[in-house]
Amino acid sequence: MSSLNLDDFSDLIERPDGGVRRDAEERRQHLAVPSGALGRLDELGEWLAAAQSSVPVKPIERPRVVLFAGDHGVASLDVSARPAGGAQRLVRAVLDGESPVAVLARASGVPVRVVDMSLDCDPAELPKDVVRHRVRRSSGRIDVEDALTQDEVEQAFRAGMAVADEEADSGTDLVVLGDVSVGGTTAAATLVGALCGTDASVVTGRGGEAIDDLAWMRKCAAVRDALRRARPVLGDQLDLLRTVGGADLAALTGFLLQSAVRRMPVVLDGVVTAACALVAQRVAFRAPDWWLAGQTSGEPAQAKAFDRLALDPLLAQGVTVGEGAGALLSLPLVLAAASLAAELPTTSGPSGD
Repeated sequence: MSSLNLDDFSDLIERPDGGVRRDAEERRQHLAVPSGALGRLDELGEWLAAAQSSVPVKPIERPRVVLFAGDHGVASLDVSARPAGGAQRLVRAVLDGESPVAVLARASGVPVRVVDMSLDCDPAELPKDVVRHRVRRSSGRIDVEDALTQDEVEQAFRAGMAVADEEADSGTDLVVLGDVSVGGTTAAATLVGALCGTDASVVTGRGGEAIDDLAWMRKCAAVRDALRRARPVLGDQLDLLRTVGGADLAALTGFLLQSAVRRMPVVLDGVVTAACALVAQRVAFRAPDWWLAGQTSGEPAQAKAFDRLALDPLLAQGVTVGEGAGALLSLPLVLAAASLAAELPTTSGPSGD
């Protein structure tokens, strides 16, 4: 019997302040720039005002990229262009400043945090602050076995919650959330397919490094078999993550829910974060009001998840590399919306100052 009661999140998570959003909308009517002239930036500014409970909006001063990392046993079926157990090399590239997200983050002046949940390597090979939340070496092969034990899924979920608390307590005011995994998109497609009631072929994409047709068919077969194992546990989201998720996905889900509890906005990246957001929505229906969809990658499961979440991606650049890189590209839009909402002068009426 689980000691973690997910029902508590429905009581703890409130929507961003609707009254403040109305005040922000009213203030927008009195800016010198005509209403609608800034397009979606107006909407983003009003969303930020509600999330911050502040009119005018406060500048975003401490954004951070947070990446949860893990390997997945299903990668041994050659469903990925990357080798099974290869996520450690991806993490090392991030830490060494040589990955796409590291380059983009450095250019933007945004720090990157990596949290190892289930990399298939000796923890001594990575810094202690990266591995301190690790649950196990690689999650199980979800087409034939559970990804995690009951104790492991709870440990991973609580680790995600703890990281969210650490970020909120340290003053992080916006998180760009991503994953670093091999096999993670297979688990993500399974979660989305199970929650949306669709067949494997509808939700199975080609991953971060586009796989060929044969690999895609192997991936479809793995998702199909994992869906058979997922359907009996659809009523329990923690059990779903235990059966066909993984340590990194469980942690991402816990992070998303606790971030909403702490009123900390999150920008979602690719199909893995989208799948975890869909699981989190099933836990607490108000939670998605705290998230933005940073970008659309072209993965079918991501598109289906964002549609169910009623989230409209900010960018459509087709970035599939993962690691939060696509979502980080959308950060300048969010920062611009905050600056415009905070600094544009009013002509008359409410100033919010």
